[in-house]
Amino acid sequence: MAPIAEKLLHTDLAGPMTTEPFVIRRVVKETADTFTLDLESGDSSREFTFRPGQFNMLYVFGVGEVPISISGDPTKPAVLTHTTREVGAVTRGMRRLKPGDTLGVRGPYGTAWPVGEAEGSDVVVVAGGIGLAPLRPVVYHLLAHRQKYGKVVLLYGTRTPEDILFRKELERWRSRFDLETHLTVDRATGPWHGNVGVVTTLIARSPFDPQNTLAMVCGPEVMMRFTVLELERRGLDEKRIYLSMERNMKCGIGLCGHCQLGPRFVCKDGPVYRCDGIREVFSRREL
Repeated sequence: MAPIAEKLLHTDLAGPMTTEPFVIRRVVKETADTFTLDLESGDSSREFTFRPGQFNMLYVFGVGEVPISISGDPTKPAVLTHTTREVGAVTRGMRRLKPGDTLGVRGPYGTAWPVGEAEGSDVVVVAGGIGLAPLRPVVYHLLAHRQKYGKVVLLYGTRTPEDILFRKELERWRSRFDLETHLTVDRATGPWHGNVGVVTTLIARSPFDPQNTLAMVCGPEVMMRFTVLELERRGLDEKRIYLSMERNMKCGIGLCGHCQLGPRFVCKDGPVYRCDGIREVFSRREL
């Protein structure tokens, strides 16, 4: 078996298929088609622990269940946060929910970003579109343990300025002296005066030491493919590049086979993989 990211197969809840009710405390509209839900357990003593990069299965009662990455702060286990795009029946049903309504949650599942391995190194976080959501817990972790890391660089690209997630938070991050945050859009609209171009164009001029850097990447697969190539041009070894593959996950525990990717199941062996462990299938678009 190829090396993978920090592998975690446990479930924090009572059992792998057991759904626990969580109450929606806040709904935040991020963009025209994306939104964030803050959830709290119906049990006031309950705290939900997870590692950056893991996901939960969220169940809209009477509609269905979908896997959604956790986008909240791992140091604040009392609040469970997910950010998603409205793309199907379940997420449409989810978007109609209001504070006080209840969702079913089971998890957390999957592998985590290698924040432990990155200690002592520069860290480059590269996100495309909604790919920033599963990377946001990484940024929280890096900032909470800032003294353990070298330079920390966040590169984020979206199609247009209207597609940018977590705007207020990004502004706070851009104002920090210990975090390099750079944004770009594929196409400028409205009053945008920032960088225009795909996110890979930011890599060449980013201030990190390629001989001592670990990269974490999430976004559309085409974006990740070109990001890997650009990071390698800067001198990063593929063993220092991690990717999140979120293909076709369905049951969350490797039973249904829906997310099988070669010899692996994305929901169980991923979604976070070290690049050299998945490159053979990552570059094959039809697999």
